[in-house]
Amino acid sequence: MDILLNAIEVRVLGVLIEKEIATPDYYPLTLNALVNACNQKSNREPVMAVDDTDVTAALDSLRSRHLVWQVRVHGSRVAKYEHNLKDFAEFSRRELALLCELLLRGPQTPGELRSRASRLFEFESLPEVEHLLQKLATHEQGPFVVTLPRAAGRKENRFMHLFGEEVDEETFEMASMAGSDVPLTADGGGRVSAGERIAALEQQVEELTREIEELRKEFLEFKRQFE
Repeated sequence: MDILLNAIEVRVLGVLIEKEIATPDYYPLTLNALVNACNQKSNREPVMAVDDTDVTAALDSLRSRHLVWQVRVHGSRVAKYEHNLKDFAEFSRRELALLCELLLRGPQTPGELRSRASRLFEFESLPEVEHLLQKLATHEQGPFVVTLPRAAGRKENRFMHLFGEEVDEETFEMASMAGSDVPLTADGGGRVSAGERIAALEQQVEELTREIEELRKEFLEFKRQFE
């Protein structure tokens, strides 16, 4: 597959798939809705902080690859956007659900995918998910996913999509450890530097330390009432 998307383009594509399946009444999406969905904190890893300019550039790039269309909806003066993956490779809804989760949250195990994609499609079994992943990995127009080498301390293999640039494993691992709240800001390719990731984590540690200290003080005040 001769497609190489940056992180923001990957996020936009994942969001369009998600909203088409999860909230069809509000699909296609306006630029404003896309920006908000890209910066959404739930079901995203890592969390992003992008603006209209970032998303517009991503949309222009995706449209040039025929992965996204701009459409005009009757009664609306605002341009809206929809993905074109169904025509691109005739993906089934089950396959789109898995690709969506991989695009939005990065490398995952079949078990994680089955659980997280249940909001988009209810898979009957883990073997069904594994079968679909293998199908995507051997697709005649792909491959669209690949199995990652098993990392130290992990019992299961993870799968990642092949629409984007080389996965920064450290970013995903650190974001997971931090509860998916490490922001990914736009800097060309849409990645954060190691310094930015460390600074974000340090800020979270400071906030948690402050919260723990406040809870400790509240507990001591409560305890004094009974002394």
